[in-house]
Amino acid sequence: MNVLDSSAWLEYLNGGSNAPRFQPVAADTATLIIPTIVLYEVFKLILRVRGEVDAQRVAAAMRQARVVAVDEIIALSAAKLSLQHRLAMADSLILASSRTHGAILWTQDEDFRDIADVRYFTKG
Repeated sequence: MNVLDSSAWLEYLNGGSNAPRFQPVAADTATLIIPTIVLYEVFKLILRVRGEVDAQRVAAAMRQARVVAVDEIIALSAAKLSLQHRLAMADSLILASSRTHGAILWTQDEDFRDIADVRYFTKG
């Protein structure tokens, strides 16, 4: 199982230098998990930058994978991970969602560097 965090999705959608690393993960919807916080962040940014039509198109594509909501298990795990790794709330919820579902987290967010079960790539 895999999770692309918001930075990875935006890199992929914008065709950035790391897009080829994230493309196979995004394309494999059978093994892809979308934390609701990632759906929120990506939709919001695309809505602001490109408008409603593109934001809805991207959200529809993301929803082809398995969308997972924050439940009490993820919330409590995120609180612990936030303290352990000094992560912001959104980042800790993404990491907790990934771990709860036994997934690898793919990112280019520096805050995740050196955390187990994370594939971190430096921004290009």
